[in-house]
Amino acid sequence: CPFPRLLEAQLQDQRREHEEEVEALKNQVDAMKEELEKQQQAFLQTLQLSPEAQVEFGLQQEITRLTNENLVKLLEKLEKNERKLKKQLKIYMKKVQDIEASQATVPAERRRHERDMQVAVQRKEKDFQGMLEYYKEDEPLLIRNLIT
Repeated sequence: CPFPRLLEAQLQDQRREHEEEVEALKNQVDAMKEELEKQQQAFLQTLQLSPEAQVEFGLQQEITRLTNENLVKLLEKLEKNERKLKKQLKIYMKKVQDIEASQATVPAERRRHERDMQVAVQRKEKDFQGMLEYYKEDEPLLIRNLIT
């Protein structure tokens, strides 16, 4: 019966996932221990400094912490903006594909008719009738152009 084999496979998968999680947590604990040791060493070193040097060191530490905090916030903001722009790009790509697909389905006759209509409209816009306004100093130039 395949049912016990399925359960055994699921159990092995869960065991493997659990072992990976435990390993990741151990690594995280080790990294935290190292960071704590570094902080303790830095603290012991600052205790050996003069009061002025302790204040200066504390200020440097605080500046570093705030800078890192600001960089993290900036990075999060940029990542959020990137995701937003990617979404917009997908939407625009979809619209372009839809337009291209609709253009492909329009018969050639209809497209030719639309092109002819555009040409006719352009010609009508170029026909002028009525009076023309001009500057007095441009009059010789206008007369010369009318004659030629």
